[in-house]
Amino acid sequence: MPSLDDFSEITRRDEPLAPHTYLKLGGPAQYFVTPRTPDELQQVILACRESEMPYHILGGGCNLLIGDKGVSGVVIHIAGDGFSQITVDGTQVTVGAGAPLTHLIWHTVKVGLQGLEVLVGIPGTIGGALRGNAGGSAGDIGQFVCSVSGLTSAGELVTRRGDEITFGYRESNLRDLLIVEATFGLQPGDTDEITRRLRKSWIMKKATQPLTAQSAGCIFKNPRGMSAGLLIDQSGLKGTRIGNAEISDRHANFIITHADATSDDVLRLIDLAKSKVNEQFGVDLELEIEIW
Repeated sequence: MPSLDDFSEITRRDEPLAPHTYLKLGGPAQYFVTPRTPDELQQVILACRESEMPYHILGGGCNLLIGDKGVSGVVIHIAGDGFSQITVDGTQVTVGAGAPLTHLIWHTVKVGLQGLEVLVGIPGTIGGALRGNAGGSAGDIGQFVCSVSGLTSAGELVTRRGDEITFGYRESNLRDLLIVEATFGLQPGDTDEITRRLRKSWIMKKATQPLTAQSAGCIFKNPRGMSAGLLIDQSGLKGTRIGNAEISDRHANFIITHADATSDDVLRLIDLAKSKVNEQFGVDLELEIEIW
């Protein structure tokens, strides 16, 4: 069995994690490993299993808040060319889990395939988007999935298709897999028309969401039939600031971080929003972001 010592070439100790996240917050990783290929990733997982070392998977870091004290164990970063290839076969597109969702969207538009343009403006990588079934009012990524390949906790490579994959609102049954790649089934379309729809969607999102600010995307899931952002806004919290983090005055389901913000600032805002919304509306907000 492989040992973590075998991967010294791709391992860094006490790596600061803040630069690897959209919020630019959080302490260091005890071990930070950047596999170069899916095969090397598999060996790293087996080494962690053999040494009983806990591990976290880091993609684009967009839907994530890392604590100020950092993360013990191993943080495995899925990025680079070995996890970002995009191939097109007719109307099917296969993509690595480390590819940014934006890259996949623009690639499909360029080759005249429609569907994924409804996801414009959503940050992060394919792996993270699939785990949480990223989407919005126009649709979710799960509706286009044909198959997903990934590693189990035992390091076994498996592929799920069709009924083996289930998606719900910001969730999927893929959370037990370390996703390596996925194949999407799209429809042919006119490139100019797809581009027009994409740009229209981008303009609308940019007008209502703080897409150019430093944030992790939506903090809370929308309660059934409700808007988390509207509930927070109606609780009087839009623009509220704690330390150097604030609830966006453009969309209250976004928390923006400024220079010298801490993860604790964000956590206090999260607690405040949950408390106020529950107090005024009797609704328990559920986190959409992950907290390490």
